[in-house]
This record gives sequence, structure tokens and C-alpha cells, in this order.
Amino acid sequence: MTAASEPAQQAQWKRWRAVADLYHAYFTGLILTVVTRRGTADAAEFVFRVFRRQQQERFLPGLEKLGLSHLPPAVAAAQYHYLSNWIGGVHVEYMYESDVKAWIRYPPPRWIWKGTAICGVPGEVSRAMLRGWHANNGVALGDLRLGFVCTKQSVDGQDGLEGYYHQYDHPLEPDQRLVFARHLEAPLFDAKTAPALPVASWPKPRLEKAYRNYAMEYVRTAAPVMVQLFGPEDAGYLLHLTGKLIGMQYFDEVAAALSTSRGGASEFASFLSALFAAQDDVAETARSEGSFEIRQQSWKLMDDVADYHRVCAKVLEGLFEGLAAGCGRHIGVHMRPAKGGRPPLVWAIE
Repeated sequence: MTAASEPAQQAQWKRWRAVADLYHAYFTGLILTVVTRRGTADAAEFVFRVFRRQQQERFLPGLEKLGLSHLPPAVAAAQYHYLSNWIGGVHVEYMYESDVKAWIRYPPPRWIWKGTAICGVPGEVSRAMLRGWHANNGVALGDLRLGFVCTKQSVDGQDGLEGYYHQYDHPLEPDQRLVFARHLEAPLFDAKTAPALPVASWPKPRLEKAYRNYAMEYVRTAAPVMVQLFGPEDAGYLLHLTGKLIGMQYFDEVAAALSTSRGGASEFASFLSALFAAQDDVAETARSEGSFEIRQQSWKLMDDVADYHRVCAKVLEGLFEGLAAGCGRHIGVHMRPAKGGRPPLVWAIE
């Protein structure tokens, strides 16, 4: 990287991080919306399905990418959580105890329940995350002896979420793959003995893009899961409402990173164009008599989602309405209906 290109690259990384923060907030907000609008049981089922789907899609390919496939199952699973979450900016620790026992710990502050959000998350919802992912790693690896023992949950008032992968000497029944042992505590973390990413294959630009994608992936998974679980009508309402609430809260900080500002339709059109670019989406803007039309040619986040439903576009509708409200009063933003909810999506701003 040349000295001349360094400021441009730093600005790009700042934009990517703002996108990550927006989608991170949306995902956390989506869980809280389900908790408050549908109750704890539905929220737990939603979280379980999101994390099980991510685990089935990401765990084994992730082991290969991170160079962990050769390790014993308990160690591979724990190191996967350490490295993959570290890439996404999550506070995480890893402690090796033996080839059949390895600890993982998420100290405060918890990434997924950012800030005050943690006060609205029932313990059952946090347990559903562990059931969805951690408890299924042995199944994915083809070793039914591998289970996860949870020793702490931060949402229950303990000082973090922690536990260990344990390879038993016998196959586990489904209800034995996640158990709780609150009387135990993880050993102290030593950063000098923790695994590290190979610098050559994980340079700074790749890490910065992966940081952005980590947060966006949760929304990519959550939207279709919500449609399948609650049906298009209810899911559309929840996706849209969450987007509007989060957009209103996050406009200022995202706009600062995108070098845009508050104002009217013109300022919001500039903001939206910059946001599309920061998401790696292609968009074209046209102006006509004080109104603007942005033609979004791609939505890369949802490109290859097999069970995509047009209602998933409510994510963007809600976010853009909320962001417009944060930009200035009386800015209208409307999506022209598209076939199947797929791009090109046309946004009218007036």
C-alpha cells in the first residue's frame, strides 16, 4: 500500500465498519422485536433456527478456511469459535485444557447484546443460541461424543458466556449435547498461547471486509428464517418495524462514516448511494424535479439465498425509512415493487 492510497483505504475501512455496526444493530434489534412482540418462546425458537442454519452453512467450510480441520474435535470447535468471532470484532477467549477438553469464553461486553440490549434478553434466548450452534458441532464433525458444557451465561447476571467442548468416551443423546455446570469456571485466558490467523493469508484488507461481512451475515440468515417461521405477513411487519427503529437510531453515526450529512431528499439520496457502495452493491441515481430515483442493481447480501422470499426486502424498506427519518423530516422513500422482491430495486426519494 502506497502512502497516497493509505488515507483512501482507511476511509473505506471506516465505511465498512459503519455498515457492520448498522447490520449488527439490526440483528440484535430483530431479536428484541421478537421478544417484545411475540414473546420469549418464539424468540428462542427464532434464535435457535438462525444459529443452527449458520452452523450448518458456515462451520465446516470455516474450519477449512481457518486451517483447523486437522485438530481434535473439541479443540477444533473451540478454536473455530475463537478465530471466527475474533475476525468479527467479538470479545472472545480460548483456553486449551487437553485434546478432549477446550474452553471458549465471551467476556463482557457481549457483542450480540450490545449496550443496554442485554437487559431485554431472556436466558432462554441465549440458551437457544448454544442449542443452535455449539451443541451441534459434534454432529457436523461426525463425532457424536462431542458436547458443550456451559458454565456461565452473561444474560443471567454472570460475568460472561463461557463453557467447554468435551469429547466423552461414549456417543451423546440429543439432550446431552448441551448441558450446564454453573459450579465450574473457565481457567484464565493467556493471549500468548491462543491461536492466531496466518498473516500472509489474512492481510488487513481481508480482515476489514470480513469484519463487515460477519455482521451482515446474521441478517442474511435471519430474514428468510423469520419468513419461514412466522409467515410472510408477520415476518414482514417485524422486519420492517425493526429496520425503521434501528435506522432512526443509527443515521448520524453511519452518515459520519460515509461523509454525508443531515438535510433533505438530496442529502438522503447521497447518503443512500454511499451506503450501497459500502455494501458492494451497484446503484444508479437519477434526479427529476426535486425527487430522486435510485436504481439498486444488486443486493449481494441475498444473492444466493435459496429460500429467499420477497418479504425479505422489508429489511431494506424499514432501514431506509428509518434512516430517512434520521436524515430529516418529511423525506419520503418508497420501493417500487419488483418481481419476487429481487433486484433491480427502485427507490423513489422525495
